[in-house]
Amino acid sequence: MTTETITAAASGTWKLGDLEVNRLGFGAMRIPQNGAALRAAAVSGDRDRALAVLRRAVELGVNHIDTAAFYFSPLRSANELINSALGGPYPEDLVIATKVGPARRASGEWAEHAGPDGLRGQVEENLRQLGRDHLDLVNLRVSGIPGGSASVAERFGVLAELREAGLIRNLGVSNVTPEQLAEARSVAPVVCVQNPYGMGMRPDQDEFVRFCGEEGIAFVPFYSIATTGREGGASGTEGEELLAVARAHDASPAQVRLAWTLQRGPHVLAIPGTGNPDHLTANVAAAALRLTEAELTALDAVHRRTEEASA
Repeated sequence: MTTETITAAASGTWKLGDLEVNRLGFGAMRIPQNGAALRAAAVSGDRDRALAVLRRAVELGVNHIDTAAFYFSPLRSANELINSALGGPYPEDLVIATKVGPARRASGEWAEHAGPDGLRGQVEENLRQLGRDHLDLVNLRVSGIPGGSASVAERFGVLAELREAGLIRNLGVSNVTPEQLAEARSVAPVVCVQNPYGMGMRPDQDEFVRFCGEEGIAFVPFYSIATTGREGGASGTEGEELLAVARAHDASPAQVRLAWTLQRGPHVLAIPGTGNPDHLTANVAAAALRLTEAELTALDAVHRRTEEASA
């Protein structure tokens, strides 16, 4: 498929609270380390290339960037790169979403998730790194994988207080169960849910995705391309059903995965990340890819097969 003239606007729009964004966004996890996985031993990526990717993303209509203070490598911080590439001033329509909860030491090793006392410091660190006087959207990332039972009320309450103080504009939750979403909503409005989800990954989340749409809450899946490869990236091995759809559209499997994700509902956003400018252009072009009903039926069967195989 032709990619050079397609922008993120082709994906349509959704409102994160009071902020309208194109549904095809950008995830910043990989830019500090040249597209590699987030790990302690990651080698810092090329700074100029990372800045160019961020600027090109905005040129291509991306106005929703997902980041975090814990996205860093030995020499690079995603937030600092975003600030350097796009700040001074930021584009008026650019929405930067960040997340708090997880913590990493300077060495890159993971530490315990922040409790209520540490969340304010994490919010302030994001503000400092991004050069902002407020954060557009902050997601509370819950420890562990969805299915856990940890209460979120106290920690989400801290963020709600910071929202009332004007430091945060909108709130979301990440890596949560429906029960944890309900608990958070009892404290303050929730504009989005960020959970791992993609074709063939977590088909048990399908009902949760639909519920969010019914409630007007954005569902923002991560790992929608990598799926079970998670931080390590896509495996490169695809089934014939997906490859057939890709050939029919002269598209890549990754583009088909993104198109499938976006067609799960008008409230579903995509935040594919990359440190490669060519991959960025291809990812944005997926905003214009429309799968037929027959293709969606075939791919939905691939998606559900994961659940059946584990049953």
